[in-house]
Amino acid sequence: MHSTLSPADAKRITFFYERWRALGGGLLETASTTFLLLIALRHYHADSISKAIVAGGGSAGLLLSPLLVYISGKLHWRAATAATWLSVIGAVGFLLAALLPWLPGFVTGSVLGMICLAMTIPMQTQISQDNYPVSERGYLFSRTVVLRILAAAVFSELIARALTDHFNRFPLLMLAYAGAMLASAYCFSRCPSRIIPTEEGISPLQGLRVLKEDPQFRTTLIAWMFMGFANLMMLALRVEYLGNPVYGLTLTTGMIALMTSILPNIARMVMSPVWGKLFDRMNFFTLRIVLNIGFAIGIVTFYTGNSLPGLITGALIFGVSVAGGDVAWSLWVTKFAPPERVAEYMAVHTCLTGLRGIIAPLVGFLLLSHYSVHIMALFSGALILISCVILWPERKVARPNPHAAPLTEDVTD
Repeated sequence: MHSTLSPADAKRITFFYERWRALGGGLLETASTTFLLLIALRHYHADSISKAIVAGGGSAGLLLSPLLVYISGKLHWRAATAATWLSVIGAVGFLLAALLPWLPGFVTGSVLGMICLAMTIPMQTQISQDNYPVSERGYLFSRTVVLRILAAAVFSELIARALTDHFNRFPLLMLAYAGAMLASAYCFSRCPSRIIPTEEGISPLQGLRVLKEDPQFRTTLIAWMFMGFANLMMLALRVEYLGNPVYGLTLTTGMIALMTSILPNIARMVMSPVWGKLFDRMNFFTLRIVLNIGFAIGIVTFYTGNSLPGLITGALIFGVSVAGGDVAWSLWVTKFAPPERVAEYMAVHTCLTGLRGIIAPLVGFLLLSHYSVHIMALFSGALILISCVILWPERKVARPNPHAAPLTEDVTD
């Protein structure tokens, strides 16, 4: 690849490899949404702590993302270089989950894989900032999301059929996840990217200074903490709610996959391009409030419907909201951060997401032993509405969308 690229070439190359990476990403998405937890539940009959650890693996990766920015700055790595090596290590994790035939080995390997997958996110955002024009960033990202969603829906159905009554086949699935991580590593290695500025790597916690420097960013993160905690707490309980006989549903593996992956992904696939265009054109805070309300309605409907139509409706509303959440969560810092500091801002965002993502499943499983799932759903809906109240005044504060400088330096590995 030539050492200098025009903005048009950088956009074309990135979009090409991101589309291919999205296919493997769809397979990997089934790990976090359904099958790792389902294997722990149905094959290993795991205890609550083990299930919570598996559910929180990706969140641990988000929590560690400032460390990745720190290491990348110290080593003068490009964003793509960091994402490439993490993907390779994640592949090793899933390989261990396939080869170690006991619960601690499965938990260790699968959590390592999910940690590495999640830690690549700030680098993905930096790559999007560097290579996608601001007027199309949300839309281009959403088009890759559509491919990921389609792949996730197809793989969910195929995996559910393969595992139904044959959970001893799960090592083959772990090998597939490892292969997807290696494919992701190759795609990252081909994407143009900037070197992470050295000053962002002064210390692992240096990036947290933006919380003091940027009050609107701080307020947004506070609101996101209320919403994210509520959503992640209930998200971790979906498989438990649908698959544990104590709640009276006891759905088949295929039906659980339908409710947790297939139906939400169909809704996401249809709505992602719409939300992508809205992200490029709409006031961010208004967009986030609308999405939060959608999440609240989806959670309450899913857990209080007490019927198959209620589950279906809740799953579809959740999918529509996640479609917008995909874009907003992944790209919103590009509306706040100076172009060269996007990875730093995103690392702070993902770190706090990881913090609540680790705590929320533990709190969720703990509360579930004392309160009904219906009460928890209503409590979560109330937390999400609080986040909307916090964001409401911010709608009137204009925040310009910074334009990334063209890539005229050496941007390849």
